[in-house]
Amino acid sequence: MARSGSQFLSGLDDGRTIFINGERVERVTEHPAFKNAARSIADLYDFQSKPENVDAMTFASPKTDTRVSRMWQLPTCYDDLVARREALTAWAESHFGYMGRSPDHVASTLAAFYMGSDVYEEHGAERAQAVRDYYEYARDRDLYLSYVIIDPQGDRSKSRGEGGNADLTVSVCGEDSEGITLRGAKMLGTGAVLSDEILVSTLRPMKDGEEKWAFTAMLPMNAPGLKILSRRSYEAAATSDFDYPLSARFDENDALIFFDDVKVSWDRVFVNGNIRTQFAQWHSTPAHSYQNYQAEIRLMVKLRFLVGLARRITETTASINFPQVVETLGELSSQLQIIEAFVSAMEVKGWRYGDYYLPDRELLYASQVQSQSLYPKVVQTLRDLAGGGMIMLPSSVEDFANPELASLIGRSQYSPTTDSIGRVKLFKLAWDAVGSEFGSRHHQYEMFYSGPKVVTTGMAFRTFDWDRATALTDRCLESFDLPATAAE
Repeated sequence: MARSGSQFLSGLDDGRTIFINGERVERVTEHPAFKNAARSIADLYDFQSKPENVDAMTFASPKTDTRVSRMWQLPTCYDDLVARREALTAWAESHFGYMGRSPDHVASTLAAFYMGSDVYEEHGAERAQAVRDYYEYARDRDLYLSYVIIDPQGDRSKSRGEGGNADLTVSVCGEDSEGITLRGAKMLGTGAVLSDEILVSTLRPMKDGEEKWAFTAMLPMNAPGLKILSRRSYEAAATSDFDYPLSARFDENDALIFFDDVKVSWDRVFVNGNIRTQFAQWHSTPAHSYQNYQAEIRLMVKLRFLVGLARRITETTASINFPQVVETLGELSSQLQIIEAFVSAMEVKGWRYGDYYLPDRELLYASQVQSQSLYPKVVQTLRDLAGGGMIMLPSSVEDFANPELASLIGRSQYSPTTDSIGRVKLFKLAWDAVGSEFGSRHHQYEMFYSGPKVVTTGMAFRTFDWDRATALTDRCLESFDLPATAAE
């Protein structure tokens, strides 16, 4: 049997330390800031457990024969990679692409760590074995993992060890025969409130003298001393599903994670004090590209949803046949298809990493560069197409309960293609997608979740086959020269 939604939910109320609005959360599954998002994650597990979905969404663990999500799959051929992508796509469609750190994201990271676990051998056989054992542990329990791999901003003009930054970022403050002890803060814990366990690491390179920050470890969310400081909950602020159909259900939350002398046993430590391995685990293994491949699949679904929303807006306002609107929708759909083409192409152009078949990194990073530019354009296009329709809406669903107001809404919220309720529903959805606090967070998220533009363009630069391109240029240069008479 695959893990069910009820099994996932029962694991959340485990005594983890979460703070929001000045108070500690007693039960995640009942708290108005988190319960609906938790239910949305549970729905993912229930979806894959349905008899009609089990074959497409899961595979049998080679160790226990238990059915587990394809997010853990290690593809050995093109067909495996496509089957996994189709499963991840189905999950993303259930939340319309709005849960950016759903369980399949960090599972992709762990799967890639496992595929490249030989990288850890240089750091010691025990660390490599810890990676392999933990992957199997998480896979066979179908865990939802989150991660924190970014330092708090602090004073960005100084390095980790300078000024106030030295005690800000989580580091190893002690170790003994049982394990290491962590102290300090880390961000950006997207989905951490709802996850089973968390990966703590650092993505960017380090220099000599920064060894105490060079560690990677896994912890349960209820580890003693681990404190989760939630940002404002958009779910709690949503007055109803009708008024905020996305915010109310898919606010996966973000949190600062503080480690107050948290002990981690050695069997959950992948890296400790080794700068070289700390960086290599992300870029010498397929981890960075494999996790971002999942992110592009999810974004593809989200863009498809937004493009569909754009068309429904133009149908509802009867502007669908205006030449300029047709032009806009044609451009919008082609922008979506850029990302869809990238996803398909990176699979076709995949590469071999030992026994495994993985998406092409050159096309992946090119896709990410395009994604960061495209998302703001798509959002702006939706704003242009909707105009004031997203603003001039009933104050809440309660207005429909007042007969006088309901009558006025029926007369003023007119559309030739739907009734007043249908029109209000559509524009409430559009506002939540691009204009609400939830929508604004997603705008910022899509622009920076893979790093600032200089990072994504840098990865595109480093993975591009420059030799092939410049060879063409050089061949052309060699094909002509000054005429002999001019040379004289």
